[in-house]
Amino acid sequence: MSDAPTAHLVRGVHGIEAQAWDRLAPATNPFVRHGYLEALEASHSAVPETGWAPLPVVLGEVTAPAAIAPAYVKSHSAGEYVFDHGWAHAYERAGGRYYPKLQVAVPFTPVPGPRLLAADDTARTNLIKGLEAAAERLDVSSVHVTFCTAAEAALFAAAGWGIRHGVQYHWTDQGYGDFEGFLEALKSSKRKAMRKERRKVQASGIEVVVHRGAAITPADMEAFYPFYLATVEKRTWGQGYLKRSFFRLLAERLGDALVLVLAYQDGRCVAGAMHLVGGDTLYGRLWGALEDFKFLHFELCYYQAIDLALAWGLRRIEAGAQGEHKLQRGYAPARTYSAHLIRDPALRTPVEAFLARERAQIEAEWPLLESYLPYRTTAGDG
Repeated sequence: MSDAPTAHLVRGVHGIEAQAWDRLAPATNPFVRHGYLEALEASHSAVPETGWAPLPVVLGEVTAPAAIAPAYVKSHSAGEYVFDHGWAHAYERAGGRYYPKLQVAVPFTPVPGPRLLAADDTARTNLIKGLEAAAERLDVSSVHVTFCTAAEAALFAAAGWGIRHGVQYHWTDQGYGDFEGFLEALKSSKRKAMRKERRKVQASGIEVVVHRGAAITPADMEAFYPFYLATVEKRTWGQGYLKRSFFRLLAERLGDALVLVLAYQDGRCVAGAMHLVGGDTLYGRLWGALEDFKFLHFELCYYQAIDLALAWGLRRIEAGAQGEHKLQRGYAPARTYSAHLIRDPALRTPVEAFLARERAQIEAEWPLLESYLPYRTTAGDG
């Protein structure tokens, strides 16, 4: 690969000045900003000891980079939300060594966004070559770029990488005005169901309070951390990736991009949801509750999010990974993309065949997913 540009491997996001990094990272996506990614390191959430060794791939001078990929050398496949465990097991059964691998991602964050931080497509194409050169230099089995943009996926495909499709569920404002306007766009049965769910939460004595930016206190962030742990503990496959100090650092660094929606009962904070704001989008990130309250998850994560988006003039809500139940609450299917470079042809060939079948299956299922949406299609729907 003699024509590949020189790729510098930097020991951590902290090794690149914030101003130089953020010059390439769009302000509309807070997850790829220096402050967010460096907080994952500083809190010891994404560090070699947890299997995420930060190693950004940089083209050009480190002090004035032309392009950056937020990359990590990984010793496992946890915390990625694009699952390749099956590939790893198959390769290792055949005598291969799948780990370490190189992961270009926002750790523990299934939010689509740019992964090739650069000013133009020429620099992005060069950065793809830089990632290929880095894979050879590090002698890793593979490189995985998860939740990249559709435009980036096209660049990776042109470079011969395997492209994987996924599905998330996003809400888009169609000029509703307020929550009642949104409800009026739904079928009668769905409209009644949502009103009933919201009334049930109110009847349980829950008071919802929204804090944003400077209004979020250290005590608020301390109150939220047990909610995060409570959700993690309910998942037998989960673990508490994010350390307590990560949440404190977010409150210090993100300003008005950080939103907490907290639920109180009898003066006690019992549940909460954390969102981030970037550009015209509200990003649903984390949620949890200390007790089981019927419909509270829907209220804090989906209905309150719609209220906030409409009040703040935001066009979109991205509510995170998985969850077909979101369809019934007006969140439509949206494609996600990842790119995969498998260096060994013995593994690359079956993986590419799998990706082709998976893409076809998603395409075939798309009309069915859209059929579950609650929106009126005719005047007779209510």
